[in-house]
Amino acid sequence: MTIRFSRNLTRRHFLSTAAAAGAGVIAMPYLSRAADRPVITHGVQSGDVGVDGGVVWARADRPSQMMVEVATTESFKDARALPPITALPESDFTAKTLLENLPSGQDIFYRVRFRDLAHIDVVGEPVVGRFRTAPSDRRDVSFVWGGDVAGQGWGINPDDGGMITFAAMKKHAPDFFLHSGDTIYADGIITAEQKQPDGKIWKNITIPEKAKVAETLDEYRAAHKYNFLDSNLRAFNAEVPIFVQWDDHEVTNNWSLSKQLPAAYKERDINVLAARAAKAFHEMYPMRESIVEPGRVYRTLSYGPHLDVFMLDERSYRGPNGPNLQEHYGPDAYFIGPDQMAWLKRALLNSRATWKVIASDMPLSLIVYDDATNKKGSEAFAQGDGPARGRELEIADILRFIKTAGIANTVWLTADVHYAAAHYYNPNKAQFQEFDPFWEFVSGPLHAGTFGPNELDNTFGPEVKFVKAPGEANQNLPPSAGMQFFGHVKIDGKSGQMTVSLRDRVDAELWAIMLDPKPV
Repeated sequence: MTIRFSRNLTRRHFLSTAAAAGAGVIAMPYLSRAADRPVITHGVQSGDVGVDGGVVWARADRPSQMMVEVATTESFKDARALPPITALPESDFTAKTLLENLPSGQDIFYRVRFRDLAHIDVVGEPVVGRFRTAPSDRRDVSFVWGGDVAGQGWGINPDDGGMITFAAMKKHAPDFFLHSGDTIYADGIITAEQKQPDGKIWKNITIPEKAKVAETLDEYRAAHKYNFLDSNLRAFNAEVPIFVQWDDHEVTNNWSLSKQLPAAYKERDINVLAARAAKAFHEMYPMRESIVEPGRVYRTLSYGPHLDVFMLDERSYRGPNGPNLQEHYGPDAYFIGPDQMAWLKRALLNSRATWKVIASDMPLSLIVYDDATNKKGSEAFAQGDGPARGRELEIADILRFIKTAGIANTVWLTADVHYAAAHYYNPNKAQFQEFDPFWEFVSGPLHAGTFGPNELDNTFGPEVKFVKAPGEANQNLPPSAGMQFFGHVKIDGKSGQMTVSLRDRVDAELWAIMLDPKPV
């Protein structure tokens, strides 16, 4: 599925449209003075923003109608009201609406409140958010990316300042946040206290649902809502739109449809768990929904002439990758899958953007063992040194296609492994050589245990230009150890030059790499 935002409105046109609607359209219902009014429980979010709009999300505490006003001024002087959206128990009282026909390259302000469905004269207090629509001209663009939130038992610790990486990212006022997955750890228990490597005690905010692995729909929902309890995260969400994908921990560690579940699970059917997890994931994030395939994660998000982002789903379509690795591509070796592969090739071929960012929730050449203790079974693309085989055949196919089709300026962004790295892929040093050189950047964790570094597979010839990891002797470091990372990308509007930097949770820059674009 490709999402394009074709209609460009000027701010003047937007204002004239709002004015023509008349004062009666934007007038809000009477604000009840009663104490028992609908409450926005977890802040507001926007996402999947393009040149003329984006999606707005909020959650109420009861059956309600979500009412949204949108404006191009912080005073809401030019506000127009959108049709109300119902929030019911079936969606855990979440609601989202698509804001359309907005001017490009414009700061957009939105105001959300809920009206009690049983008493429509009872209306809650408003919460305000903002985002910036994509430019239609060659303006500067910046965004941040990373993954891995509330993992390995390191939850929200007020004594440590909460999830402060989100406060550091917010300082840059990015156009959007690319979330590379592991948005939650549905399989991770969060206890009130956890001992740190230095013997000190880490103290978590807790909720009952996080005392066990998530199995029910409500438990999966609660894992997402737990993260939203953090004030840093809520403040970030109100100002920075999210482009989100999922990885494994939204369901359970290293999941696929052939996953054998550990003893902690009473529900033994991975298909049931994945379905519940997917419903919670789509309820909790402001994603544009696919009519062709409801629940689809992979999509194209265009953010102006300089940037297209291709969001991959490397979970929903993967095969079992059994002990007999295929030398030829087949269902057992699927990772992206044929339909998504065909979509990605079409989307890359049709892109006219200067930069094509491929958002992969897993790195291309880092070995991630399904059984980490005994180093057995590959959970990732990488199958070990040597020629492309099994799941690596999909990457070989895509890289060959990019080279053959003459597609310029591809960059891969990823997370998953809980440390930071910059990899330069050099065909001259690879086993498979039918590709043009490119970069892959790894960031994270945003707020989880730090691990690594992982073993590197030489199939595609990655060269490590930078790595920041605790080392094998010092694993699962808490956020307080300072090894929480996010990536920051800036694209110069005039030259098209891309600068990729890595920063830690207090915003210290560790490195920066400048990439000059080739002509498109």
